[in-house]
Amino acid sequence: MDTENIDPKTLALMEENPGISTAEIASSLDLDESIVQQRIDFLSDTREKLLIVDEELDALTALRVALESEGYNVVVALDGFEGLEKAKTENPDAILLDIMMPGMDGFEVCKRLKSDPSTRHIPVIMLTAKGETDDKVEGLELGADDYVTKPFNLKELKARIRTVLRRTKF
Repeated sequence: MDTENIDPKTLALMEENPGISTAEIASSLDLDESIVQQRIDFLSDTREKLLIVDEELDALTALRVALESEGYNVVVALDGFEGLEKAKTENPDAILLDIMMPGMDGFEVCKRLKSDPSTRHIPVIMLTAKGETDDKVEGLELGADDYVTKPFNLKELKARIRTVLRRTKF
């Protein structure tokens, strides 16, 4: 089965029969029950979703834990290519984007995100060690909604995340 059609078909089955079990959905769609359960869990998660794109695994892990403790659903990507893909498949509420990454840097990722109709609405916070004025201006001119330099104050970063999320609610 084409995996991109799982969610609409699952939702349709659930609307037609509110008491339907995951086993019945799996049987109807010819899927493994664990896949159906995973998709239902994904669809029913109402937490705000953040995508962190950073190749530094230690920093990424620490930030992920800190943001999950605040109640966010955090998805990670280790490079720009994976970040672009996850921005499209995960539909995050905001993206925290490092600039210095191998393959495709954060400037190029931001440019592509903001030029794609399916992702241009997602707020981007550049989160990087590049703190020169020219870097900040470039990031903001490419469409970033905010720019935070490393090392950063976690309390301030959380406030900036809440601010960009609040702006997108209206």
